[in-house]
Amino acid sequence: MAPSKWITIKHSMAPGKIYRSIDGPAKKYTQEDCYIRAWIPIIHKSNFAIVVGPHYRTEQLELKSFGENPINQLSGWRLRSMGVDVKSFIKLDSKSYLVAGSNINKSGNLTNNSERSVPLNYTFMSAFIMKKSDRKEVGFGMMVSKSQNLSILPIFVFNYNNPSGKSGIEIMLPKKVAYRYNLSPKDILYFRSEAVTKNYYTYGADKQGALFRLIDLDTGVQYDRQINKLIGVELFAGYRKNISNTLPLGIVPVRTSGLAASIEIYIKPPFKSKK
Repeated sequence: MAPSKWITIKHSMAPGKIYRSIDGPAKKYTQEDCYIRAWIPIIHKSNFAIVVGPHYRTEQLELKSFGENPINQLSGWRLRSMGVDVKSFIKLDSKSYLVAGSNINKSGNLTNNSERSVPLNYTFMSAFIMKKSDRKEVGFGMMVSKSQNLSILPIFVFNYNNPSGKSGIEIMLPKKVAYRYNLSPKDILYFRSEAVTKNYYTYGADKQGALFRLIDLDTGVQYDRQINKLIGVELFAGYRKNISNTLPLGIVPVRTSGLAASIEIYIKPPFKSKK
């Protein structure tokens, strides 16, 4: 399985995004963000655990074309997201357990908006997971989220380790599908597809409140290297397919899919899990 992470610092980049204004030329941008999160254990017992993870993201669309930027100063947007994740684990018996989680955040363009004016986004999820064998887990659940609209989606979980212990499958729909191969005790290779959703409260050409929302699917290769007992690094390179766009008034998408890459440095928890 993937190594547990206590503190995460991640930098992502997706070049080649192209937008234009209704009456202006197309401009090329690089979508870039930095993200940090730290998990704090609240309760840590053998059959019950709760952890809380405050997080912060800063993102920008850096203008790569020559000339002025006519699209509402798109490259000047100060896109920020701050909030908290909560995860809990309840062991029901030797073969089944419940997992639940939530994410509450404020995400917006702080160029002309204050943090107080940015509305809350939230997501709640819960899943019942059964151990079919020492190598296989199956689970089902539900996820409820609210940003622009309320959405309710089913959750399916499937984890499988091959008898050799060198490879496995990790699935949590609608979030992630991955094939894992252990190159060594310190090196893991993944072939994965993972959904990435971002919502930012901003403004349009009419200076009225609007939503900048992206739903992307990152598909590619991920390499995880454990540097020592506490520190690891994760590298990803692949293709980011845009699934859905919600854009402020006056902005027209031209090309929203392309290459994507990220580097992540993480610190493993100094305490051992009792799960």
